[in-house]
Amino acid sequence: MSDRIHDLVGIGFGPSNLALAIALHERGSGLDRVFLESRPGFAWHPGMMIHGADMQVSFLKDLVSLHNPASRFSFLCYLHDKGRLERFINRKTFFPSRVEFNDYLSWAAAKLGDVCAYDQRVTAVEPAERRGEVTHLRIHAENSAGERSLRLARQIVLAPGGQPNWPEPFGALRGLPGISHSNDFTGAVLPHVAPGQHVAVLGGGQSAAEIFAELAGHPAAPAVDLILRGHALKPSDDSPFVNEIFGADHTQLMFGMDPQRRKALLDDFASTNYAVADLDLLQKIYDLLYEQEVEAGSRLRLLRDTRPIAAKALPGGIALTLEGPAGRHQMTYDHVILGTGYRRDLAASVLAGLSPWMQAEQPDRFYRLPMRQGFRPAIYVQGYSEPTHGLSDTLLSILAVRAQEIAAAAETFRARRLIAAE
Repeated sequence: MSDRIHDLVGIGFGPSNLALAIALHERGSGLDRVFLESRPGFAWHPGMMIHGADMQVSFLKDLVSLHNPASRFSFLCYLHDKGRLERFINRKTFFPSRVEFNDYLSWAAAKLGDVCAYDQRVTAVEPAERRGEVTHLRIHAENSAGERSLRLARQIVLAPGGQPNWPEPFGALRGLPGISHSNDFTGAVLPHVAPGQHVAVLGGGQSAAEIFAELAGHPAAPAVDLILRGHALKPSDDSPFVNEIFGADHTQLMFGMDPQRRKALLDDFASTNYAVADLDLLQKIYDLLYEQEVEAGSRLRLLRDTRPIAAKALPGGIALTLEGPAGRHQMTYDHVILGTGYRRDLAASVLAGLSPWMQAEQPDRFYRLPMRQGFRPAIYVQGYSEPTHGLSDTLLSILAVRAQEIAAAAETFRARRLIAAE
């Protein structure tokens, strides 16, 4: 262990903390900083790198452009560096593939050098107390070989990304063969698809729809059921007036509202992000089902108004008890894929050890958590503030602007601490 106390430690190194690292770099920040990432190298949703899947957000909402369009970390600079700028222009689209955007993020991370320590899974954050006050934080981490490390910090930025949601009745089956979350699709399922298999995909959002379409076109031609609680797959609303809710100005507007108005707004615009999919993808799925009907096939099914009420692991797969329009019935699948989204719960995060010092889980306007008197470090969160900052908080839309706000807040915190120490 070193006695060195970092000005800032970032926990997680996905797009949010990558944008923050770039913001600090471009500001010429004097903060002594390091970022910790559990993966062995940079990767963004590696289990959903489905070839042909496009981004749902414009490339202009990259890591930097909304704040600094001239940045050398922009998507356009990436294209120029890779020699693909003119060819991308010829595509006449604002939406790169997910594979290409992941490559862009990896490119940007590599340009920063050794700002991130990979293979460092943070296991706990503990308070360092002196005379009844918390002076700094202890960040415990462990690598894949089981070796433990300890770092000290006066500020941390928590941005580990959402954790796969395993709702009931599937929680007890987590880790067993035959069932996985959509975030593991290309690793846990796709390489093992074989002729004669029967696969269930649960969910009505973008991930579930993409997986269903991918399996529908797989050479092994498995039978695939898309199990939907609702009656129909619904399109995401990305019309221009609605898209204004993802703007940086809307964050300020949202934060200034009373809690009741915020909730009403979130409910009103849920169709932009939750249990919806791109219209062109829905059209593709509809066409697949229509062509199957023309050919009198039955390999692909959309099970509407159906919910799983029980799940059981069998030697050859997973048995689901489904409740739908015709009542209850049981189906056995070779693999079940949960397109059930992600959860973000501070109480279950690595900050759990700080709970006696926490006043609330909702941060201030600049993403700093309120703490009790005597707690001197600063804790910022990225991706945990949807109830107060809006639907864009868990998305890519505000990366560049939010990163600058947190960077400025962290630098101000350090400056005030140095003045107080004089």
